[in-house]
Amino acid sequence: MFGKEMSMRQTSVVQQHNLNFLNFRYYRLFIFVVLISLLGYTFSSNNNSNVTNKSICLLYRHFILKRFMAMFSLWLLIKSWLHSLFKWFLRTTTKLCELQRICYGHMRGAGRFINTERSLNASKSPTIKKLVAHLNEVSDNQRFLGENKEELIKKSVKTILLVKKITRKIHPQFVQSFSECIDYIWSYKQMLAEVEVLRKTPYDADNLEHERRLDELWHLLMPNQPLECRITKQWQEIGFQGDDPKTDFRGMGLLGLENLLYFSREYNQHARHVLSHAQHPTFGYTFAIVGINLTSMALQLCRDGDARTYFYNKNVPSIVQFHKFYCYLFYEFDRFWIECKPKNIMEFSSIRDKFEFNIRKALEDHSAAFKLNVTIDNV
Repeated sequence: MFGKEMSMRQTSVVQQHNLNFLNFRYYRLFIFVVLISLLGYTFSSNNNSNVTNKSICLLYRHFILKRFMAMFSLWLLIKSWLHSLFKWFLRTTTKLCELQRICYGHMRGAGRFINTERSLNASKSPTIKKLVAHLNEVSDNQRFLGENKEELIKKSVKTILLVKKITRKIHPQFVQSFSECIDYIWSYKQMLAEVEVLRKTPYDADNLEHERRLDELWHLLMPNQPLECRITKQWQEIGFQGDDPKTDFRGMGLLGLENLLYFSREYNQHARHVLSHAQHPTFGYTFAIVGINLTSMALQLCRDGDARTYFYNKNVPSIVQFHKFYCYLFYEFDRFWIECKPKNIMEFSSIRDKFEFNIRKALEDHSAAFKLNVTIDNV
């Protein structure tokens, strides 16, 4: 079995390399056609006095674009055919379907789960399409986790075994690995649904529970300084914009408060250390506002799917894991901000964009393990 797993892992790497090479060739062709079109457009623009030349250039550009669209359509057809042929060849030679090759060919974690999700979404089988749609509907309505989960996973595995004609007794390792794939993929989707519910829940000053949580946030970050009253300029000391924090939660709703509260409660010493950086006379920034902005970044990374690398290499995705992802982003952003030595808060947007770019690049490595490496330093 170990030899088979190593062989399948090498096969999947070669397959991915071939597809990447083909995509690279396509992108070079695309860039070439765009450049030709631009040159034609520039030439026609510089010869406005010559109607004949302009007409010829426009016709030439139209011909090139039409030719490119025809080649692009042909490329998609050939690529689809080659992919199907390659899958048939692998199945014939290995006696394994694509899902088996993924589970045997990738180590447990993001690489296996992401490729399994891609394969299921790309399946042409009506039965598998129906299964994926059902699991999506269940997770979107937050009914995947809990009592239903084990039964849903069992039925999903049974469906795949029937469609792919896989014998359970011969491939017990596949059953175990694929069951875990289903668990992680749709736990992630339910987590995202739960996060969206919090985002859509507005902060309500008349809700005693919301007010209690906001008060707790203050006491966690400023334990030695009592809050004079509910509406006060003191809130600006922890990075809110005005006298009443509720207005700053409008973009991210209750999710912004929950993330700040989790960071301040579960990593109190480190959150207060980050707050001390935010209060620095030279490199300071608005702690709470930046924290809410990073909630938006964390959510967008999850929506895009880039954050799957983080969650699939951790425990089963959950709302707690989302809060931990946020804490990682906040702590690392603070470190990055200090390293950049900004002149003032006006550099926030550019530094934030650079930080997000670095995070996305890091998430491209499916084997990456993100840890909150805490170091206490003085600025």
